[in-house]
Amino acid sequence: MKKVSLVAALLVLGTVAGPVLAQQSPWQVRARAVQMDTENNFDTTGALPADSVRVSNKTIPEVDISYFFTPNWAAELILTYPQKHDVTLSGTKIGTFKHLPPTLLLQYHFMPEAQFSPYVGAGVNYTRLSSVDLPAGLSLERDSFGFALQAGVDYKLDKNWSLNLDVKKVQIRRDLDSNGTKLGTVKVDPWLVGVGVGYRF
Repeated sequence: MKKVSLVAALLVLGTVAGPVLAQQSPWQVRARAVQMDTENNFDTTGALPADSVRVSNKTIPEVDISYFFTPNWAAELILTYPQKHDVTLSGTKIGTFKHLPPTLLLQYHFMPEAQFSPYVGAGVNYTRLSSVDLPAGLSLERDSFGFALQAGVDYKLDKNWSLNLDVKKVQIRRDLDSNGTKLGTVKVDPWLVGVGVGYRF
């Protein structure tokens, strides 16, 4: 409920701000520090206890590149470098993996000329696993696609610089196999809460 309330608050912030100078370029970049909180539901086939397989939370760096087609509509590509996570089984660490999760979103900015400029977005996430280190016989599906939803707000400091608060919900799911037999699906499905700075060229 706290995360839902945060998203709702982001959408109403724009009602308290006045206009600012128009942006001069369709390109914008942001850098964020992001807290990744995994949902960690394990949909088991019965071979392992439900929700026994979990992926660790962590704070990650994030860079995004946005292109504004119009003052309201933009596309945003979100990038980071491969992130390492621990995998636990019933509370005991059994291995690690790295994941690379680029995400592409289409955004709508409600008040692009306001000092507080809220936005929402929706799109697709592609996640690629690498450096998977699990006990012999266990394997995780390497590639997956999923949906992504976003809400955020930019606070403009001037015509170029802004502060940013951003919340995303991303669908990341992996099948866990043992010697070719599916044990279940690890539903990572993280919340990503980020703060950062943006620059409009």
